[in-house]
Amino acid sequence: MTKPAYGGQAVIEGVMFGGKRHSVTAIRRKDHSIEYYCLPRKAIPSLQKLKKIPFLRGMIAIIESSANGAKHLNFASERYDVDPKDDEKLKEEPVSKAAMFLGVAVIGVLSFLFAKFAITLIPVFLAELTRPIFPGTMAQILVEGAFKLFLILLYIYAISFTPLIKRVFQYHGAEHKVINTYENGLELTVKNVQSQSRLHYRCGSSFILFTVVVGVLIYTLVPTDPLWLRVVDRILLIPVVLGVSFEVLQLTNKVRNIPVLKYFGYPGLWLQLLTTKEPDAEQIEVAIASFHQLLKVEAAGSETNAISNKEFELSGAWE
Repeated sequence: MTKPAYGGQAVIEGVMFGGKRHSVTAIRRKDHSIEYYCLPRKAIPSLQKLKKIPFLRGMIAIIESSANGAKHLNFASERYDVDPKDDEKLKEEPVSKAAMFLGVAVIGVLSFLFAKFAITLIPVFLAELTRPIFPGTMAQILVEGAFKLFLILLYIYAISFTPLIKRVFQYHGAEHKVINTYENGLELTVKNVQSQSRLHYRCGSSFILFTVVVGVLIYTLVPTDPLWLRVVDRILLIPVVLGVSFEVLQLTNKVRNIPVLKYFGYPGLWLQLLTTKEPDAEQIEVAIASFHQLLKVEAAGSETNAISNKEFELSGAWE
């Protein structure tokens, strides 16, 4: 029997795992305790149909992931550095007007779109500056792709030196190690998890790299001159590039155990050498706790609202 495919993401001082009906985050609080946040997945019939259509399903998955992930990131960022004894202060702090109006989920989607527009258009203008040296259409596309890859790598490398992001990357590694431990049929212990790879074929880091490669291929179908048309084409093709890249990511995961074909996913794994770090034992404990809680909630099938572990303890859902 095929095991369910679980995904996840690192948050500040914790890890989020997502299942078919719920997503759960576990974070390490300032007093070293672990706190949980559970969010049920809202099934929208119209979107469920779209998620079955190749290429379109990628866009839906990205939007859902951005919206859902923003809520978990918000939970973690608000509580990780607050002593549990001061939790009452969190309720007293006013919510910003932007968050009240748009909602955390919408802000997450908008943030993703802004970043995508920036990383798509900035290389266009940089490549255009090199037109006197590289005037050909194919040369311009390759230069544009090179600039895009360089900006992505430079950004990831630069932020990895900040203490907070370094720890997020360690939790990212812990997330992958837990998934690999589960998929390899091993017991979820700190020792077993530590022995697993911190790289995984379904990682969003791989997806980012695939958007660069897929973009280069798709851009060969449209002109690079004049500049205004090039910019318009890049904007209009964003959903196409994302949709195709998502299918490539899914394909590399399916063939990862097939000799020769498994190498198609290696470039994405290489990028993960930057976006993941080796976690320590305490970080692995948090990742394991998060995954265990997700399995419990998924098995219970409870349709709860977004709540923390304190409220779960009252209902016994975390027991």
